Amino acid sequence: MTDKTIHPDACVVGVDYGTLSGRAVVVRVRDGAELGTAVHAYRHGVVDSALPATGKALPPEWALQVPSDYVDVLRTAVPQAIEDAGIAPQLVIGIGTDFTACTMVPVKADGTPLCELPEFAGNPHAYIKLWRHHAAQPQADRINDLARDRKEPWLPRYGGLISSEWEFAKGLQVLEEAPEVYAAMEHWVEAADWIVWQLTGQYTRNACTAGYKGIHQDGAYPSEEFLAELNPAFAKFVADKLDHPLSALGDRAGSLTAEAAAWTGLPEGIAVSVGNVDAHVTAPAAQAVEPGQMVAIMGTSTCHVMSGSVLRDVPGMCGVVDGGIVPGLWGYEAGQSGVGDIFAWFVKNQVPPAYHEQARERGISVHELLTELSAGQAPGEHGLIALDWHSGNRSVLVDHELSGVILGQTLATKAEDVYRALLEATAFGTRVIVDTFTDAGVPVTELVIAGGLMKNALLMQIYADVLDLPLSVIGSAQGPALGSAMHAAVAAGAYEDIRAAAAAMGSVRRNVFTPIPENVEAYERLFVEYQELHDHFGRGGNDVMRRLRRYRRDALEGKN
Repeated sequence: MTDKTIHPDACVVGVDYGTLSGRAVVVRVRDGAELGTAVHAYRHGVVDSALPATGKALPPEWALQVPSDYVDVLRTAVPQAIEDAGIAPQLVIGIGTDFTACTMVPVKADGTPLCELPEFAGNPHAYIKLWRHHAAQPQADRINDLARDRKEPWLPRYGGLISSEWEFAKGLQVLEEAPEVYAAMEHWVEAADWIVWQLTGQYTRNACTAGYKGIHQDGAYPSEEFLAELNPAFAKFVADKLDHPLSALGDRAGSLTAEAAAWTGLPEGIAVSVGNVDAHVTAPAAQAVEPGQMVAIMGTSTCHVMSGSVLRDVPGMCGVVDGGIVPGLWGYEAGQSGVGDIFAWFVKNQVPPAYHEQARERGISVHELLTELSAGQAPGEHGLIALDWHSGNRSVLVDHELSGVILGQTLATKAEDVYRALLEATAFGTRVIVDTFTDAGVPVTELVIAGGLMKNALLMQIYADVLDLPLSVIGSAQGPALGSAMHAAVAAGAYEDIRAAAAAMGSVRRNVFTPIPENVEAYERLFVEYQELHDHFGRGGNDVMRRLRRYRRDALEGKN
């Protein structure tokens, strides 16, 4: 620690806001020991079928959330984590938060979300658009087409494609489908910044989401001229709704207000760090702060982040930002829209009741049962190949109109066969990302796994074999929360920068899984087949997936 006046048992709190819940962890500053933790599930979860206020059905590809769920995490998980740690709250010197991205909140000037106003409670566009809200794909397509036509210099920084998940596509959707909401919206705010606003009472905009999700490059956003060509009413989007001074990662956003202190049970006035993204804070938590160390945060989706010493255009990457992860290096991001979500979908909707009954009798989950049943298979034994696009493709195709495929099924195919094929498909998807980075001149030398899926040893071995890379594993079960706590320690002055905090507080186990040569060879053959399917359906060989999406939307609209 740099500040000798800080108590030797001083602690910080990290709060990780995920897709379904928020997790708080209490971390000792001097060594990164995790003393206590608590989780609070969002009461409304993911709103993707009907608005809670009215019961009104939502169209396909929508995913919303309710802002009060986020505040409830502060009210419940933080005090419970302090109690679990068994420490005096007065020992806490800072709090940091991270969020899913790009998750957007339309608010008034004082930060009040529009969905909390009576006149907008029944309008879905007034709610938070979760990262996996993909209904803005038509707007994203227009942004990309225009940017290519105009040869916008910022487009290569995003792999040549802007995602429907990001700030501009979602903002344009609000304008065009709910102009009354757009007119009432005074700030278009990342949830990462909104929660810091609730903690400090003042709005700060973090440089990370601005760069990766807000098309902020080399000190500027897309021009008014560009925005006006998309829609004349969108010309002032940046100036009127988005623009705000940017704050660096690890900076102090402000001090904990009396109101937030009452919610959390923490001391008023302690440091609150600038908001951040769940994936990006995980890299220093895993001590992955040098070029070539890619971190894959594997949960419902997977985000891949890595620092590099050089700037390169990587096709299909989510973005590259100067200092986007650690100061002094280019921070690269890519990702897969569905990973754990795909496994959960299969177990919930496709696995026969007999498997559920067997799992209950043995006192294990269906996931554990299917993993056990498929673990003895040799690569290729099930005769299947799958595409992991059940939630679209984030990298490297950046197309959320794509959908899943399972090829090779016969009357002999069992549930465990398909389950393993889906595990392998997500590994193949990561292989595409790693190969694309390497081919672009940003080589991946180590893959570090974080997130809930790292506990599945079969999945981890498949990844090591498919990528032919040793896999390291973060030493914390709460990687993002630990990373947020580390940023809080920097904001509180305990460490000079995030590299110093990573060295003292981070944790990683190196080379836990190593490739098995015969499996590497077998998966190389299967990966060739995956690539052919990937390019056929994803690069214009057959546009049937997009047509099926259109037929589905037409059919649903015809029923309403």
